[in-house]
Amino acid sequence: KTLVALRAMLQVAESGGQCALIAPTEVLAGQHLRSITKMLGPETSAEVMPTLLTGQMTAPERRRASLRVASGQSRIVVGTHALLSDKTIFADLAFVVVDEQHRFGVEQRETLRAKGNNPHVLVLTATPIPRTVAMTVFGDLDVSTIRTMPAGRAGIQTFVAPIAEKPAWFSRVWQRAAEEVDKGHQVFVVCPAIDAQDAAEPVIEDDGEPGPDGEDTARKGPRFGVEQVAARLAREPVTAKLRMQTLHGRMTGEEKDGIMRAFARGEIDLLIATTVIEVGVDVPNASTMIILEADRFGVSQLHQLRGRVGRSGVPGLCLLVTDAMPGTPARERVEAVAATLDGFELAEVDLELRGEGDVLGGAQSGARSSLKLLRVIKDAALIARARDIADDALAGDPALERHPGLAAALQDRLGMEERAALRKN
Repeated sequence: KTLVALRAMLQVAESGGQCALIAPTEVLAGQHLRSITKMLGPETSAEVMPTLLTGQMTAPERRRASLRVASGQSRIVVGTHALLSDKTIFADLAFVVVDEQHRFGVEQRETLRAKGNNPHVLVLTATPIPRTVAMTVFGDLDVSTIRTMPAGRAGIQTFVAPIAEKPAWFSRVWQRAAEEVDKGHQVFVVCPAIDAQDAAEPVIEDDGEPGPDGEDTARKGPRFGVEQVAARLAREPVTAKLRMQTLHGRMTGEEKDGIMRAFARGEIDLLIATTVIEVGVDVPNASTMIILEADRFGVSQLHQLRGRVGRSGVPGLCLLVTDAMPGTPARERVEAVAATLDGFELAEVDLELRGEGDVLGGAQSGARSSLKLLRVIKDAALIARARDIADDALAGDPALERHPGLAAALQDRLGMEERAALRKN
């Protein structure tokens, strides 16, 4: 995905325009800048001047970066939500790339797009969320799909560890982690919170999608926080000897970046983190992903987290630890992720579970769907046929002068708010 985006950005930069690549986390934004700079090489990098802009930069760093962006000196700008700030001004923003687009809202994407004069937009995602699937079907997006995995990947095995039914499996999870480290590999442990004792702690940190079971998560807080798990593993005989480190959103950008670099260098055996490692983190030697209270995460988020391992010739292992009981929606969601590695299939599962969202508004889950009878999965063929008919009608009659009934129906159905929403998508 990064290479596709870079090729497109270079075409824009070559014609003198600016490109903005927005990523949801500082860890990912920093990684993008490093990989882009490396791929460009010193000569081209000096010409297009890739620049990082994040909220955690010091005031002098941010001021220098902002000046390069505002002057047009930097033609490739990589950043986080800092790109959306009123203080971030582009000289000639001609191309917007939204990475992991499911982590951004419609209004956020529109805010960045509005900083240019109708710039081209490329959205990237490994796991489309329901509203994205719906807009792909209904909207005017051109879709390119990369269905093959990068060469040389050994694949991932996923297992559910139901600790409510089989408590002994919890100890076995940590034994498996130690076994992988003994083989020379590294392990991620993901928790749903930083501190499970903190009543004000959000259930899922940095999440771009609504919680899958709002009632449950509101009623009962998480059992496993990063701090509690780190303390527990320090006492566990099988893990006490491992080199462990924690990573979460309360750390500064510099701290997070330093820990991830150390993990990438192999200096950390077991990294206990929140979902800050969900997207873009590339550590080929990491073989195992352990997700605690997996039922607190959405389908696409579990799939993204799992994708942090099995990224090389080292076989990946993902353990979804849950105390959700069989037959519950939470357990079914976890088992659906364990059953397939196909992100497209999981997107459909997610769509069925959560709904397509309000395709004529801003809601990103199905509670406020504007569809009365139509359903995106069940009626996909009908929707595709209707879109083809609409394309033919508009090709010969853009103003619908020869289709007064259709024009009247659209006028009646689409108010100013709905028309504005469609323009944003």
